[in-house]
Amino acid sequence: MDKFTCIVADDEPLGREVIETFIKEIPFLTLVASFGDSVEALLYLQNHQVDIMFSDIQMPKINGMELVHALVNPPVIIFVTAHRNFALDSFDAGATDYLVKPVRFDRFLKAVNRAKERVLTSKATTRPETKPDRIFIKSEGRLVKIVLNEILYIEAQGDYLKIVIPENSYTTQATLKSMDEILDKQLFFRVQRSFILNIEAVKTVSGNMIELTNGKSIAIALNKKEEFFKLLGIK
Repeated sequence: MDKFTCIVADDEPLGREVIETFIKEIPFLTLVASFGDSVEALLYLQNHQVDIMFSDIQMPKINGMELVHALVNPPVIIFVTAHRNFALDSFDAGATDYLVKPVRFDRFLKAVNRAKERVLTSKATTRPETKPDRIFIKSEGRLVKIVLNEILYIEAQGDYLKIVIPENSYTTQATLKSMDEILDKQLFFRVQRSFILNIEAVKTVSGNMIELTNGKSIAIALNKKEEFFKLLGIK
């Protein structure tokens, strides 16, 4: 039997608990994460592939509609809400189904079967996964949009990353590995353990030192030089 991964996003603990309990009753569903904070759900989905998301609509910070629109490759969406008047907007946002609280299990199962068919249809369509052109990060209590090709470099600082763009820099809790996985390998290169840089931002290379267009100098690891030069088109 195919297993389908899913997450729950709902700022109401009771509503979240009901959906979590229903999910555990269905053998082909696997709950991988549950969030009371829509921002945390967004950050998770930027770095993890999920088949189905059950999301409330009215949530603080960003609502369920905004959460879906912020994703480049959203999972199959089932909205779960106490309000009936969002139905049209939810389907416009690409939702597979729309459940009104309190949710009955038989209605939940009907929505899940519909979502399962949509996931299977999507997986059967052979198309490459779209790389995101922007992400959202949490920095100093705010949700900040980062256009990826504007990044000059990213520096690992313990459990945090410093992301530098031409006019600003932001610090967020994340790993360099998680960023490396979503960045375009033709544009970004990990020159050493602590740095990823945008090759379009390279101004000069002298020995093992790379100078960027903003004046930042970064050392390249010896075992990375050959691959880096190939990426730059230097033989």
